[in-house]
Amino acid sequence: MKKKIAALIGVVSLFILASQYASADVQTAEASSSIVGSWLSILPPLVAIGIALIFRQVLFALFLGIWMGAYLAGELTFLNVFDSFFTSLSEYIVPGVSDPDRMSIVIFSILIGGMVGIITDNGGTRGVIKAITRFVRTKVQGQLVTSLMGFVVFFDDYANTMVVGNTMRPLTDKLRISRAKLAYLVDATAAPIATIALVSTWIGAMVGFIATAEAEMANFNEAAYSVFINSLPYNFYAFFTILFVILIAYSGRDFGTMLKARIDLYKAKHDSKLDKYNLYKDKIEEDEAKKAESHWANAAIPILTLVFGTIIGLFVTGEGDSIQAIIETANSYDALLWGSLASVVVAIGMTLAQKLLDIEKTLEGMMNGMHVMFDGVLILVLAWGLSDVTVALGTADYLVSVFGETLNPYWMPAIVLVLSALTAFATGSSWGTMGILMPLVVPLGWEIGNNTGVPMETTLEIIYASVSAVLAGSVWGDHCSPISDTTILSSLATQCDHVEHVNTQLPYAMIVGTISILAMIAAIVLNISVWIIYPVGVAIIVGIIYKFGKIPDPETYTPEGKEPAITSLDG
Repeated sequence: MKKKIAALIGVVSLFILASQYASADVQTAEASSSIVGSWLSILPPLVAIGIALIFRQVLFALFLGIWMGAYLAGELTFLNVFDSFFTSLSEYIVPGVSDPDRMSIVIFSILIGGMVGIITDNGGTRGVIKAITRFVRTKVQGQLVTSLMGFVVFFDDYANTMVVGNTMRPLTDKLRISRAKLAYLVDATAAPIATIALVSTWIGAMVGFIATAEAEMANFNEAAYSVFINSLPYNFYAFFTILFVILIAYSGRDFGTMLKARIDLYKAKHDSKLDKYNLYKDKIEEDEAKKAESHWANAAIPILTLVFGTIIGLFVTGEGDSIQAIIETANSYDALLWGSLASVVVAIGMTLAQKLLDIEKTLEGMMNGMHVMFDGVLILVLAWGLSDVTVALGTADYLVSVFGETLNPYWMPAIVLVLSALTAFATGSSWGTMGILMPLVVPLGWEIGNNTGVPMETTLEIIYASVSAVLAGSVWGDHCSPISDTTILSSLATQCDHVEHVNTQLPYAMIVGTISILAMIAAIVLNISVWIIYPVGVAIIVGIIYKFGKIPDPETYTPEGKEPAITSLDG
């Protein structure tokens, strides 16, 4: 409690220091301009992240960050402390959520929640679980199936997160896989897979960012999509993350905060106070008897409708002679909306046609499913508001200015990787990070290569590596940030406490990120072949997992509270 009070006092002190800093040098009318792009611009996201981790209250933390940002963006006076409290809502939160693309994600999430509510109440979800459990009977198998499902919904990270998270949650609950582990498996496969897929909504955006950068590069004629393809070998974070996820699932091992979450789940079997997700509640016979069960198709068909409806939407809204051209020009937000709406209609139609539920119960299930999404959607809205605050304050510009002067040809990709990760972490936006840094980094690599006499082959390698560094760093920072929209969506889809998800995912993401930095240095600075780097990286990951990973035995957690035992078998 003392630490929490101290944290609040610290936040208040930051407000006061900011006022004194600006007013000491400028008049209040000019105060905000002195902060844009300065070190003060990083305070709002840092405050939000710190408060979220200390208090475990994300909504409070996000609003506090927006409030501080609104204050710093206005006149730095005592009176504005109160004015900015209200302008936080009117100038950042409301305008931010009014953006059509963002509202599409809100409606998409709510519609998926409604579809999940229907297929849960009509028994389809339990039918899927029954069908899968014929083949999936252990935690290891459940984790592997969850991670591999990420490859199925490869075309969009939002769709990947929502489909896999909502579909696998009942099964992983039954297998007593912690919600934190489920959230990690979902989150850690969604964006990395979307970034290396040859066709995805991410790649369409990436090619667009690269094309924008190429417009500033004289005498550079390589097609943007070709640059992306050539950059793939240097996207170490994406490939190593996917490998890490599969190995951590296959081994059945965990360490750090993820291991603690797993042990807490085992303890919850004998202590209902620890069972915050009610994962042992379905042990109650009366409760079990109330749950409907129908054919697995009643869940699978609406889910497949979502997946293929979204794919069809991408083709309908896109133009071009090739699949990649169509994806590049497609409106992914409309496609997601159409796919999710179609899935709800199909779920309702199948339920009523088979008389699984009457119309009143069907709509009640839909509304209950939508209601589950509301808390996460509210977090998402505030995260967007904070992201807009960081744009207004020039947070990314400050980070670029700090690191920009240290860039050099051979170390440039590694530095860009770190800079991208920091920017994505501070702003909570991977796409925003890419949009900011790609037009700066790619032309910079081209100019540095031409002006320093670096061979053309090496210059191109630096450009390819820098492109992947921006992309990989954006995803890495996104995985670590509690204010990231995709991280929030992962918590939302798996119904995992958001702070718990961030705390348990962070160590795994940091390990892979660190390995990726070393790999980038080895590839560009030391000129080591990627065919050597990847096997070495795999060996390091395997060594870390088997050296530090443990498999706690759930049978050792008795009502008497025995100390945990570690076994070599899957618990």
